[in-house]
Amino acid sequence: MGFFASLGLIFVGLFIGQIIPRVPQIILTRMKSVNQQFPEHPRAIPVDAHLIARVLHLQLARRLGVLFTSFPIGFGIIMLTYGQPALGMGLFLAGGWTLLSWVLPTRIFTSSSSPWTRRVAEELQIEINRSKSEDSCCSSPSLYWELTAVRCISCRNIIIQKSRPDLGRPRSDGKIMGFLRLWITDGEPIV
Repeated sequence: MGFFASLGLIFVGLFIGQIIPRVPQIILTRMKSVNQQFPEHPRAIPVDAHLIARVLHLQLARRLGVLFTSFPIGFGIIMLTYGQPALGMGLFLAGGWTLLSWVLPTRIFTSSSSPWTRRVAEELQIEINRSKSEDSCCSSPSLYWELTAVRCISCRNIIIQKSRPDLGRPRSDGKIMGFLRLWITDGEPIV
């Protein structure tokens, strides 16, 4: 096999090995039935039980994606041993890189590199509880997660200074651009 054919197979393997772990995030969150309770993208999302459930569902999809990385790694090892080594190398490298980037923390004192964690869901629930108590920011709090922070719409106070990650809502620029954005950013906030 020629050099360019082998190089092409490596890139095909890299692409497939990057896509397979992201299948749960793409399929589970982009369906119309799970997005009916959210406003259209890019409008702010009300902080409620649906949003907390979405954050926890995305955390589950990320965990399923970690399991899905075993497919490109396993097929890559099989292909390196018995089949097409160039394609196997691409699958193995992409699956391994994805697994390492998702499992290892990005900061020293965090437990996950995912933008959707239980800690985020707990922070949102704490603020919902606080808004219903006497410690609320104003007399009629209405919390929304905007692009750069969770903010009370009534008094415009910033409640949580945290940019909103990709929550799986269908985008106005189409499914292909939404898929590319999810693939490139890995769900992290762009802002």
